[in-house]
Parts: sequence; C-alpha cells; structure tokens
Amino acid sequence: MNDSANLKSPAVLNAIREDLTATTFTMSSDNLTGSLLRTLAASKPRGSLLELGTGAGVSTAWLLDGMDAEATLISVDNDRDVQAIAKRHLGADPRMTFVLADGQPFIESHRQERFDLIFADTWPGKFHLVDEVLAMLSWGGLYIVDDLLPVDSWPPEHSNQVVRLVNYLEKRPDLMVTKLSWSTGLLVAAKGRLGASWGDEAAL
Repeated sequence: MNDSANLKSPAVLNAIREDLTATTFTMSSDNLTGSLLRTLAASKPRGSLLELGTGAGVSTAWLLDGMDAEATLISVDNDRDVQAIAKRHLGADPRMTFVLADGQPFIESHRQERFDLIFADTWPGKFHLVDEVLAMLSWGGLYIVDDLLPVDSWPPEHSNQVVRLVNYLEKRPDLMVTKLSWSTGLLVAAKGRLGASWGDEAAL
C-alpha cells in the first residue's frame, strides 16, 4: 500500500499553491494531513467544523472537500495577506466562513459554541487555551493537531511543549487518543467522558 498514491487532491490546491509562490509562507499542511482531514470531515455529516489557523487555505480546501452540503466550516487566522489567498479561492463556498482575528480572542468570545471537529493548527487551542477549545468540542467530536514530529527549525523549548501537550491529552479521561508518527506527526482525539483540566498539574 502506497499512502501517497491516488490521493485525489482538491482541484483548487494547484491555484492556491501557485499564489503561495509569491509569499514567504511555508507552513501549509501536506497532502497526507489533508487527506486525513478530508476523511475525518466526511465523518461529520451536517457538522459544524472549526479550523484554527487558515494559512493560505490548503487544509481548508481538504476539509471542504470532505464535508457534505449541510456542514459548515469556520476558519480563523490573524494574517490578512495569507488568509486572503484562501478567501480568494474558497470564499464563494456557502459552507465557508473566514474570520480575520487572533486565535485567543476568537476562542474566548465563542466559548458557548460547539463544534463537531476542531483542527488546531496554531498556538491558541494547541499550546494554550487547550481546555477552552476542548470545551467547545461536541460529545463525540474530533480534535486534531499536527506538526508534532520534531524538525531542525524547532527551538529547544518547543519540543517540551509538544511533549507536555501530548502527555496531557493522553491522560484526559474524556478523550480517546490516537497518535500518528506519520506526515508531520498528528494526534486525533475523540471526546467522551468528562475529565481533567489543563491546569490540573496532577494530570501532566
């Protein structure tokens, strides 16, 4: 089995990536992560999805490609120029809402909302405000983070943050966790029973 064969990437990706060549942005999700996101999005018919970190819309395009006609996606980013690429190519989709904002104030002002899938691809919701984001996850909802495998560009302290996050998520009794040492390193968690909080040092 070749996990890179027959991915059937969304057609819009070529145009997004062509626009990216005129920028210095290099943090787009790869095709393997995108393929997984599409499959997980397809498991949430009529779902409410949240992406923290639009970037140029590569992962956004994969999510939309898996969603049904009644699902909705909110994607949040604070980089106007890079998010503009995503809006240009994906903004006409009626299922899509782009929010230009820092992740932290968005999370803090949307705590009462519930989502069936959250892809946390930026620091708020991934390395801080984790409890707040998990509280926004519906029962049976999926929480996904990527970029967990080390790369040379990581500063030393970042590795500790990743270890702390993974250890915490594994120990929360309300989450069923699968770790994937694949693509850039992913973790997928499904929300079940109530459990520990991010501030509970005994859970770390």
